[in-house]
Amino acid sequence: MKNNFNLQLIRESFPILKRRINNKPIVYLDSAAMSLKPKSVIEAVSGYYSKYSANVFRGIYKLSEEATEKYENTRKKVAVFINAETEREVIFVRNTTEAINLVAYSYGRLNIGKNDEVVTTIMEHHSNFLPWQDLVLENAAILKILDIDKNGLLDLSNIEKVVSKKTKLFALVHVSNAIGTINQVKKIIQIVKRINPNCIILVDGAQSVPHLRVDVKDLGCDFLAFSGQKMLGPTGAGVLWGKKEILESMPPFLFGGEMIREVYVNKAVFAEIPHKFEAGTPHIGGVIGLGEAVDYLSYIGMDNVRQHEKELTSYALSKMREIKDLDIYGPMDPEVRGGVVSFNIKGVHAHDVAQFFDSENICVRSGHHCAMPLHTRLKISFSVRATFYLYTTKEEIDKLTDAVLKVKKIFR
Repeated sequence: MKNNFNLQLIRESFPILKRRINNKPIVYLDSAAMSLKPKSVIEAVSGYYSKYSANVFRGIYKLSEEATEKYENTRKKVAVFINAETEREVIFVRNTTEAINLVAYSYGRLNIGKNDEVVTTIMEHHSNFLPWQDLVLENAAILKILDIDKNGLLDLSNIEKVVSKKTKLFALVHVSNAIGTINQVKKIIQIVKRINPNCIILVDGAQSVPHLRVDVKDLGCDFLAFSGQKMLGPTGAGVLWGKKEILESMPPFLFGGEMIREVYVNKAVFAEIPHKFEAGTPHIGGVIGLGEAVDYLSYIGMDNVRQHEKELTSYALSKMREIKDLDIYGPMDPEVRGGVVSFNIKGVHAHDVAQFFDSENICVRSGHHCAMPLHTRLKISFSVRATFYLYTTKEEIDKLTDAVLKVKKIFR
């Protein structure tokens, strides 16, 4: 595979990295929450609004046709990017959260009933926890949780006690947004399908699709959800991928324009997938920007992105493990860890750490990272999270570790 990874050229394509605050460069280490945007994505969104800002599908004039073509081209690009069988399996939503809620509402409420089981994991983002918690309460089903081991990996030793013939749906994260664990999703799916071939598998790919090669056919999942804003794209444009036969069996999530084929006083005939699930005017500019983000990542190469992040993670862990009174959470092996390092400095609140980092122009996240059950499991309330992406440098990690040492001097 051709290596198009040139860190200097990559960084030059992100305008925000040229910004200075108090004459200091920005050290952006919060990509798990929101990735930066390259110039090509910004120009694609701006181009829509300045050159052909018309609604999709509804016009037979050239501006509308151009917008529709570019909008639908993104669907084709995404299908290729994740190796979907057809672009009809790609549904545009606002984000990962909406994608998972769509499955819970349209699939879950019809197929998961009294005493049926839903399984998720202790390391899930709230977006892949709360919809199932609500569903089982509403339908009198049972929610079961797969735990982690001491290394922050999912504990597969007792998976057969958690998954059973009564398990209707298993929802799991591919890469933890809080501790960076890269779960053995393909292996887990194989185990689950062996126990119960009829169990539906939903994978939260919010932190995997932007950072490593994801192939839905190879994984063997039934649904995959991810967000554009975490993979260099605009906010408000995400994706739900689902197997065609499952999507066709599901009722619509929302009702309104463009999701119908015919409407009568006493009935309606809905459109075919994917448009059955895309009611109303979509975020057209955002979807077009997402298509440009897919082009950018495809050109760089996802294997190259993963290799760069693995090197950064290894470098960060090696430096941070040398610092005393620093607790690091998650696996220490960069082979099974994404570009996420969450930590606490003993005796210093995570919010105080993040606030001091801000004075150094270092952007990190502090809190529970929408993963309170995991933090409770780790017996902590909050943590500081630094996350890396294809534009992150080792020099920025040096600034991070230097800032940690400064915090220790100031607060201890």
